[in-house]
Amino acid sequence: MDIHVSEEWLPVFEALASRVRLQIIQALAEQPMNIRELAERLGLSSAIMTMHVRKLETAGIIRTEMIPSRGGIQKRCILNVDTIRISFPNSAEEAREYYRVDVPVGYYTDFDVQPTCGLASVEKIIGQFDDPRYFSDPERVRANILWFGQGYIEYKFPNHMLPSQVLEEIEISLEIGSEAPKANENWPSDITFYLNGVRLGTWTSPGDFADRRGTYTPAWWPDEINQYGLLKVLRINREGSFIDGIQLSSVTVDDLPLGLHWTLRLSVEEDAQHVGGLTIYGAGFGNYNQDIVFKAYYSQKSVRQTHQSGIVIASS
Repeated sequence: MDIHVSEEWLPVFEALASRVRLQIIQALAEQPMNIRELAERLGLSSAIMTMHVRKLETAGIIRTEMIPSRGGIQKRCILNVDTIRISFPNSAEEAREYYRVDVPVGYYTDFDVQPTCGLASVEKIIGQFDDPRYFSDPERVRANILWFGQGYIEYKFPNHMLPSQVLEEIEISLEIGSEAPKANENWPSDITFYLNGVRLGTWTSPGDFADRRGTYTPAWWPDEINQYGLLKVLRINREGSFIDGIQLSSVTVDDLPLGLHWTLRLSVEEDAQHVGGLTIYGAGFGNYNQDIVFKAYYSQKSVRQTHQSGIVIASS
């Protein structure tokens, strides 16, 4: 996992700032365990252990899955990372040039969704629950949160690259989670990412969280439904495609077709192992007060390279 010193990675730092949670990580490094086994090993109650596990899961350090047991269903905890690399601010990092575009959740350009689904602004529900027709309503551009059980949503970001510039890395950050009827923290969903039609890979969201209110979720929003997600950072560079530093695929920026815009698709596909829906949290909802943030990092070509290449960015 690659993180840097900023507020967006605060859940990771908070998760590690506990002797108990460090002991949990050490135990899970040996083998996956359920809540009861972890509680017995550390001499804690299952209720206290559940709280610590939730912190680690929210940070993306561990993941959980529900498995059958003699008594019914048990929650098994699995270590999700083997390395965390922390990048501190430095002059070289600050010197990196990039274009940034922030796109609100409601500014999608295409969709095909199935219930459960819906949209809302920070003031009210847009249309009605579980009616995909409202995803075409003009008022949808005011949406700060949206959710659906299966299908896809697409966003377009302008490509501001000039002929004199070389694309080095694309970074996309957004707060997302699963979509369960009402909410369920143990509701895995395979979310697949595409950029300009190229499949980057799939990340499995652990659940749809409503155990506590989202930091920025409006006061009128019901307690029992989607409260917050996980901040995910998708990076595509010359080494491959990564989410939070974990490699999704070998697709690089050089594999992406150039056009006048970048098209990001988030998809929950019908043949996925876990069809658990998708919730996207924008500014005014969830734990991170941000929309979908797109950054394109670039370097400058030499004058000679620019003249030789004669690059023209054509429409896709």
